Amino acid sequence: MRAWLAYRRMRLLLSAEINRDLAQDAGLSEADYDVLSNLTTTDDRRRLSELAARMQWSKSRLSHHITRMEQRGLVRREEVDGDARGSFVVLTPQGRRTIEQAAPGHVASVRRHLMDRLTPEQIRVLGEIGDVVLGPLEDRGHDPED
Repeated sequence: MRAWLAYRRMRLLLSAEINRDLAQDAGLSEADYDVLSNLTTTDDRRRLSELAARMQWSKSRLSHHITRMEQRGLVRREEVDGDARGSFVVLTPQGRRTIEQAAPGHVASVRRHLMDRLTPEQIRVLGEIGDVVLGPLEDRGHDPED
């Protein structure tokens, strides 16, 4: 019980601290950063449905968030040839600059609030725990629409 409660409290407080730093340093929300970082790993574009699945969001929720990011010039939508209902989310040059400027501060925040507080052995064990827990969950292919 102690481990579960500590994990839940740590997850909440750690997320709040890192998100606060991200907002102050880069003017981005965690969701903004997640969208931008996912696009930089896929040739700056991804189908909206694939991005929603990767982020564990409904397509509707992501679509609304993408609209707000479009208004800020961070991303744009492109039609998918032969699929009237599908669209790509594409990283704009401004979005690329924004994520490149935000990443070093975000990494520093993660280090400051988590990694630097752990020993190398604890970091190794944390990685192993992540692999053990995430493996079966990722294999199930969670669909946020379900």
